[in-house]
Amino acid sequence: MQSRLIAAARGDEPGDLLLTHARVVNVFSGQIEPADVLIRDGRVASLRGGEAAAVEDMDGLILCPGFIDPHFHLESSLVTPSEFARAVMPRGTTTVVADPHEIANVLGAKGIRAMLAMTEGLPLQVFFMVPSCVPATEMGTAGARLEAADFPPLLAYPKVIGLAEVMNFAGVIHRDLSLLAKLEAVGSRPVDGHAPGLSGRDLEAYAAAGISSEHECTTLAEAQEKLRLGIHIFLREGSAAHNLADLLPLVTASTAPFTSFCSDDRNPLDLRDEGHIDLALRKAVRLGLDPITAVRMATLYPARHYRLEGLGAVAPGYRANLAALPDLRDFRAERVYSFGIKVAEGGKALFFVP
Repeated sequence: MQSRLIAAARGDEPGDLLLTHARVVNVFSGQIEPADVLIRDGRVASLRGGEAAAVEDMDGLILCPGFIDPHFHLESSLVTPSEFARAVMPRGTTTVVADPHEIANVLGAKGIRAMLAMTEGLPLQVFFMVPSCVPATEMGTAGARLEAADFPPLLAYPKVIGLAEVMNFAGVIHRDLSLLAKLEAVGSRPVDGHAPGLSGRDLEAYAAAGISSEHECTTLAEAQEKLRLGIHIFLREGSAAHNLADLLPLVTASTAPFTSFCSDDRNPLDLRDEGHIDLALRKAVRLGLDPITAVRMATLYPARHYRLEGLGAVAPGYRANLAALPDLRDFRAERVYSFGIKVAEGGKALFFVP
């Protein structure tokens, strides 16, 4: 496959699809550049055009990397993963990092494996974090328990990439042995945080444990303190919590690479009527954020945080997960591609998974 991609990039062989007359958001240069995007084997081969089996005229549409939600609970959508994909992909979302702790609270590892199975074959890329607190508290009665000894079979799945939000921050700072064993089990993989209001020496202890993200900031001062300690800040715009407006002043030219948008929880009516990551993009730009910075926060920055190689940019070698937009104000996708295959057009999904 790599040989074919290289051959297409050099123009020695044709690609599978050519998107002509596009304007690409270059997340590296910060510019919008004219391009003819050649795709081979689900990846971008060239921005200079070439021969291809199929050609689509983008007619000046702006081509962005597909949007990434770096922290989401699929269970909160109240629909199966396939129906969730049909709701968010027409809005430009092509990748989600999910924390399945709700189903794990009830079914444990069996529930996580079920969720992994339900996302197989979807055009939406779904990565998972292993839930860190099952049950959520020792008073939980949902029926399941997940210990560090249960982690190795789950971490063996390629789509499982780290440890989900560590809600028991008191357990971390007081060195609870079972929780420390979970942190040890995931090794160098990313570890998500969940520590609302934590500050001072206790926050430093939490960060020292390897916690690398936070989606629970509600004030600018809290977000600033956590970012200064190397914690990646998710600006959340969900159904239950709306923190984007309060936290947006955090984002500057210096701090932007350490921030991303997330939704955390979105109920089905909000997904249908308001949107997903596209909603966060619209709101941030309306509040004054530079549109290119906003696109980076929805693509390149979360991909880099989670070490999702090949995601987050429109460039040679990157996966052809693309959202084609008329403008960078409304962020309403006209066409969406996953692995170089068109999966949505005009706000409608073009795929069905029973």
